[in-house]
Amino acid sequence: MKTLTVFTPTYNRAYCLGQCYESLVKQTNQDFIWLIIDDGSVDNTAEVVKNWIDEDKIAIKYHYQANQGMHGAHNTAYDLIHTELNVCIDSDDFMPPDAVDNILLFWTTSEKNAKIAGLIGLDAYKDGKIIGREFPNHLLSATLEDLYHIHKIHGDKKIVYRTEVVKQHSRYPIFEDERFVPLGTLYLLIDKDYSLLCLNKVLCIVEYMADGSSRNIIKQYKRHPKGFRYARIVNMKKSRFFKVRLKNAIHYVSHSLFLKDWRMLSKSPKPLMTLLVFPLGLLLYLYVNYKARETSPIAKKE
Repeated sequence: MKTLTVFTPTYNRAYCLGQCYESLVKQTNQDFIWLIIDDGSVDNTAEVVKNWIDEDKIAIKYHYQANQGMHGAHNTAYDLIHTELNVCIDSDDFMPPDAVDNILLFWTTSEKNAKIAGLIGLDAYKDGKIIGREFPNHLLSATLEDLYHIHKIHGDKKIVYRTEVVKQHSRYPIFEDERFVPLGTLYLLIDKDYSLLCLNKVLCIVEYMADGSSRNIIKQYKRHPKGFRYARIVNMKKSRFFKVRLKNAIHYVSHSLFLKDWRMLSKSPKPLMTLLVFPLGLLLYLYVNYKARETSPIAKKE
């Protein structure tokens, strides 16, 4: 069995998926399988992937499912993965040639214990510039929350998880008529019991596509209030940082207003905090409504 699964959720991305494929073909270490979760594509993704499977240059497993959104594709991937380690590489991203080698060499040579969930490496742009900051040389391991809020290591990073750890946790919830739950909710739950080893190597080259979720966050925010509110509740319950709980309480109010849920206080894990930040949540709700209209196709035509 391979040691690593590289999994890629994809939806109508046949036009750019080849970049990821070519980067995997060029890996200096082939001890991995590429798991493609096709989340309901209606383009020629299946045909393109079949051609790659027929080429037999790398180990590929393809799975098609009805569209559930990125988090639903992650759920399916975690059900299908059986390798020791796994890492998600998005359909519009790719790996430098030594990424798998760096992951496996670091993992096998590092001192670790049962409380290590995996490792975290760097993302970079196509020009080689690191996204955010590198890890301090003295920092061997940390939780994600500590990295962001204590060590101030901002910017996207690439997490390689032990599959055993991921499978211990509940999957992302699927909400009817919604297709988005922030992926960080699972990472926070893992954070409560585990740390990540820090690797100052670039594991992923990132490209933010115009149709990607990162560039459409305002529309996502309004379109998927149940998924977002679930994430706010998890953060209010589990984060050990007051400023994070406070920020999420504000967003919780906003999402509840989009849902017209007037029982938001009784459902909140932090009812007093929720009551105190209600005016800010209301302002945020009005702002998102305004921005969503401003960026809508109808608004642009007008």
